[in-house]
Amino acid sequence: MTDRVNIVVGFDQREAIAYHVFCQSVIEKASLPVQFLPLNPRSLPGYTERHRDGSNVFIYTRFLTPYLMNYEGWALFADGDMICNADIAELWRLRDPSKAVMVVKHDYKTKAETKYLGNRNENYPRKNWSSVILWNCAHPDNRVLDPAFVESKDGAFLHRFKWLDDDRIGELPRQWNWLAIEYEPSPDAKLVHYTLGTPCFADYRDTEMAELWHAGLGRTTEGLGK
Repeated sequence: MTDRVNIVVGFDQREAIAYHVFCQSVIEKASLPVQFLPLNPRSLPGYTERHRDGSNVFIYTRFLTPYLMNYEGWALFADGDMICNADIAELWRLRDPSKAVMVVKHDYKTKAETKYLGNRNENYPRKNWSSVILWNCAHPDNRVLDPAFVESKDGAFLHRFKWLDDDRIGELPRQWNWLAIEYEPSPDAKLVHYTLGTPCFADYRDTEMAELWHAGLGRTTEGLGK
């Protein structure tokens, strides 16, 4: 069977358009077949969201990716507030079977105390590491990630990948999770992440690198209303 890129995408109804724009941007440039799974907590039988923090509804369910893939093969998790600016197959080819996960290992301090919809934006270790995760779903260390486990662990444990030894966390190039506004605009950014706020929100409509998102929106809605 032809290699296929499995992509689990965070979905939050408050910015539903962001999900569709992201998927469009991936499809446009993909040289391999892609399969999308929208991560909607309402469609996850067996999981009850017990956490009471977080700026989006999929902040914890992203860690169920190996479980959703039946602990087989590989999958990419991505927040929905992104634009893919390159062939996703390039990222897919970076899989390292010796690693349980692969992430961009950001090391930065945020420029903003708040982000979209007035959510607090605090600094913490390994901030934004979990916003793009290339998952080795079959890795034995990821077998612990089932609904009961994820329900019981707090954000510090999960977002810092504390169930793993550090040598099981592989590193991806920063271009594959480029933080708009937090980082200077770059033509080399392959996956632009609007972590402070997707340009679908009025407060972020005209921020740095927003033009890429608006262009993606235009292509997503092309032909509507004609």
